[in-house]
Amino acid sequence: MGSRSELQVGFYSDKCPFAEATVEAAVVDAAVVNPRVAPILLRLHFHDCFVEGCDGSILITTGVQDAEISASAHQGVMGFDVIAKAKAAIEAQCPGVVSCADIVAIAARDAVALAGGPTYEVETGRRDGRLSSANMAWRMPQFHDSVHTLRLKFFEKGLTEADLVLLSGGAHTIGTTACFFVRDRLYAFMGTNTSDPTISPALLPSLERQCPKDGSPMDRLLLDQVTGERFDVQSLINIKNGLSVLPSDSILYDNNITKSVVDFYSVDKSSFAEDFAVAMIKMGRIDVNTGTEGEIRQVCETVNPSQICPPFTSTGSRLISDHLLLALLFLVLFCFY
Repeated sequence: MGSRSELQVGFYSDKCPFAEATVEAAVVDAAVVNPRVAPILLRLHFHDCFVEGCDGSILITTGVQDAEISASAHQGVMGFDVIAKAKAAIEAQCPGVVSCADIVAIAARDAVALAGGPTYEVETGRRDGRLSSANMAWRMPQFHDSVHTLRLKFFEKGLTEADLVLLSGGAHTIGTTACFFVRDRLYAFMGTNTSDPTISPALLPSLERQCPKDGSPMDRLLLDQVTGERFDVQSLINIKNGLSVLPSDSILYDNNITKSVVDFYSVDKSSFAEDFAVAMIKMGRIDVNTGTEGEIRQVCETVNPSQICPPFTSTGSRLISDHLLLALLFLVLFCFY
């Protein structure tokens, strides 16, 4: 993977000067059709970065078996159409220059700003990954993870407990979730027939109405039941007051370190937006491809054809084993006949 230092603000200033404006236009257009596009694009960036780094691999849906997006950890991840629209518009301006991975990162920034959150400079220069496999998503943070497991998964990516609180609980200031992710907390907590005792009595009846025991697991509810349509620090205040919806948010108050972070932002509300932006920039540096690594995909849903069937070139007088020679011959026949 490339060096984080190879990312830079304004990477496309000369090569494709209207790239970021084009992504922003696609996000604004999408928001007209779907007002909840902001959390959709924010989640897409998070899920992309936590599997094989911020390389756009989550977007690959054709030409591979068991694509990464098919992993259960990515259930409900959307926003591919917005990225595809932005990519097509950029390719019309500057073909083969702007990566899908960078478009995802820029779109997430613009989506956050559109929801009333902070705007920040996005470091660009990522290149797209070529691999996509559902098996790679096994270390994706999950809604049922313990706080210990969540901390480990964030540490593996070079992120701190503060980043965990900001990018998990803090990011849930906007968006919705499916009742599927909440029902055990309401009706079968820890294998019992009761609800999670940390849920505030003021919230529990409302959650039960929105997600009845015999209702559809696909019904949706706001992650922030207080100010869920607006980007603010309320989701962290909710954790402190027993008003969080997801178990992975609630448990952030079970660990002394993450609890102290939640408490800090509950009091110092002015720091939340700025620190959230810093955490997003840090996340955007996870295991990036830069320089000559990876590729710039022509379309985001598939790797470039030359990577699927590489050209057969002479190897001079190098000795090749019989098995390898047969494999190369098969590749030539498969790709060109």
